[in-house]
Amino acid sequence: PDMEQIMKFIRKVLLALGVFTLAACDSSDGIVVPTDDTATFTKVQVLHGSFDAPAVNGFVDGAEAFSGVDYKVGSGLVELPSGNREIRIDGILPGGDATVIGPATIGFGPDRIYTVAAVNSVSAIEPVVISQPDVPVSPDSARLFVLHGTAAAPAVDVYVTAPGADLAASAPVGTFSFKETLGPAEVAAGDYQVRVTPAGDSATVLYDWGTRTLNSGDDLTLVALPNTRGGAAPVTLVEMNGTETIIRDDINTPTSLQVVHASPDAPAVDVVVEGSVLVPGLEFPQATGFVEVPAGTYNTSVTVAGNPGAIAIGPVNLDLAAGVRHSVLAVGPLAAIEPLILTDDPRRVATNAKVRIVHASPTAADVDIYVTAVGADINAEAPTLENIPFKANTGFLALAAGSYDVTVVPAGTKTAAIGPATITVDNGGVYTAVARDPLPGSTDLGLIVLDDFID
Repeated sequence: PDMEQIMKFIRKVLLALGVFTLAACDSSDGIVVPTDDTATFTKVQVLHGSFDAPAVNGFVDGAEAFSGVDYKVGSGLVELPSGNREIRIDGILPGGDATVIGPATIGFGPDRIYTVAAVNSVSAIEPVVISQPDVPVSPDSARLFVLHGTAAAPAVDVYVTAPGADLAASAPVGTFSFKETLGPAEVAAGDYQVRVTPAGDSATVLYDWGTRTLNSGDDLTLVALPNTRGGAAPVTLVEMNGTETIIRDDINTPTSLQVVHASPDAPAVDVVVEGSVLVPGLEFPQATGFVEVPAGTYNTSVTVAGNPGAIAIGPVNLDLAAGVRHSVLAVGPLAAIEPLILTDDPRRVATNAKVRIVHASPTAADVDIYVTAVGADINAEAPTLENIPFKANTGFLALAAGSYDVTVVPAGTKTAAIGPATITVDNGGVYTAVARDPLPGSTDLGLIVLDDFID
């Protein structure tokens, strides 16, 4: 969702109500219970920080205030009348929404900035509310306020140093554990390196954001949340700057790449990256599975296997971003073969599987897709997705664990072109089914079923 639109709607709902709220546990003040909210204001920002929870909807006094907010997505600061209100957070589940936080009354005192973060696993999800005085940042300074939002991480030391400083000769700005905070603290504007280590062990860096410029006036809330984007770092910092939320990955966070041969009449191919054969002899309809590589730009081409001069696709420069999975599908007939590039977040959700369908059959025209109970008659069912064209990607659908029939039909008909093909999915799994042309010697369209689940 567009967070600006969400927050405009929140402001409208809350101002109509006259006051907002949550019983807030301040990092230093304890429970805040204001006694007079007639002429005082507070500022509030919210963050989805539960690493395996689905997207959520939020309600204020029973009225929906925001919807479809996903992990590591937060709001900008919203100024509201201070006071109390009932808050409820519902998880969006395949079988219907379920309340995961609240209903709870939370109080916001005047002239403060509150951050409300939903943290921990979905089975133990809880709100953490922290606050600080609403005062300007000192001239030529930046302010940092850090929340430890990772239940599985130990007590840690946080270092904010000049770039490249020896941690053994440096003092941490503080030590904290899950749900505790450091700051708010001001530093002179300039270049800094933030690193996190186990408490008392400066030699083991758990997280490193590299060199970053903190500008005069920056007022940042940083939340250390579980890393779901690959690599060895157990945490990722999420930065809330009052207007937007930015994911600050560890500098060593890799990218992931897989290649799928979905061109029905193309021969076996080699995938060449930076002049070297990364994948030899990939045949239709094979896939490589995901390989983690350092993030960066890679010169890539697809050639006929064993014949580097016979280039089918490329060379193209692929910008592979850190923490993102990239799937490169070779699609279309050989005479018009082209790459179809998909990107996604590998985060797994405890309450459902994530299932995506890609139309990669050049023979099929626009199609309808049915995802039904095993054995169900599609004549009695409405399409799950309609009028899907060649090369379309449905995006991930949330499905409860179990077995399903996938049936693909020409758009507007009930005549199966593919399937019914039975797939079995698990909660926490991430899957892609690619609709393909017939195998050599066959006339039946089919699916390339990819289990994308990454441990």
